[in-house]
Amino acid sequence: MKDIARRAGVSESAVSFALNDRPGVSDITRDRVRRVAEQLGWRPNTAARALSGEGAATVGLVVARPATTLGVDSFFLQLISGIQEVLATRQLGLLFQMVEDVEAECAVYRRWWAEHRVDGILVVDPRTDDPRPALLDELGLPGVVIGGLPDQHPHLSQVRADDTGAMAAVVGRLYELGHRRIVHIAGLSSLAHTDRRIRSLHAEAERRALAEVRSVTTDYSDTEGAAVTRRVLASDTPPTALIYDNDVMAAAGATVTSGLGLTVPGDVSIVSWEDSVLCRMVHPWLTALSRDTIAFGRLAAQELTALLDGGPARAVQVPLPRLIERESTARAAS
Repeated sequence: MKDIARRAGVSESAVSFALNDRPGVSDITRDRVRRVAEQLGWRPNTAARALSGEGAATVGLVVARPATTLGVDSFFLQLISGIQEVLATRQLGLLFQMVEDVEAECAVYRRWWAEHRVDGILVVDPRTDDPRPALLDELGLPGVVIGGLPDQHPHLSQVRADDTGAMAAVVGRLYELGHRRIVHIAGLSSLAHTDRRIRSLHAEAERRALAEVRSVTTDYSDTEGAAVTRRVLASDTPPTALIYDNDVMAAAGATVTSGLGLTVPGDVSIVSWEDSVLCRMVHPWLTALSRDTIAFGRLAAQELTALLDGGPARAVQVPLPRLIERESTARAAS
């Protein structure tokens, strides 16, 4: 500030008024100070601004998953790309951290709040019994839940995905193709979207009188996806169709199926919940639910910036994913 004041020929207090857009200086002085600041490469000190109550110009994202499974998950890379598109236009930073579990995630929130590190939080992987909404309320941190909580929450915005409708659409199409034995190889059992998918599968099975339909939970990894595939296909009444909760497990499942001497889709049809390049790199190409994940992240970031601007919390529903049928699904063998 001394350097700017000396070069602009004004007092340090005038520099402070000009750079913080406060009254007390003329428009001509304000413009001169800002031009000098730009020439000197000045940028606001976000830590100092946070301590003075002006905000950290940063939002936080914590992911409570093992690095081994997150590293091969295309969903999060696309989600973060969409988030960053919006944050960049607002000159907001993204503070990202990985932890082992939700308890550690809550500890990170408390630390960030105490250190004034973030202005708001993006919450991923909502749980069926989730302690994070109450904690964010207690801390007074604005937040957006990506995926949707089991219930509405008055102080958090939610960007909700229709997992129930998506599962109903997949089961309905497999039923049309003659499949009556269907296994859903799901993700983590504690996640709210896993619970919604399992409930929807059971509801569709009951509605269509399908007795041999079930879900098996995993950690989302290719290793567990392959192991569960091998186990269910070796059963006395193996499924004729498999629904996987991500592209990595679906690709691993297709490889295991072929290794057992079975054909896809001749003996077993395969559907991936997430579409990606991987679904078009294996043989046969995988049928998949396709959604614009980048737009999903973009919408979540927009909802958070709206909260930071003083807007009300609200719930927004994203469009239903579209089932793209490729080579891995066909009519069930008679």
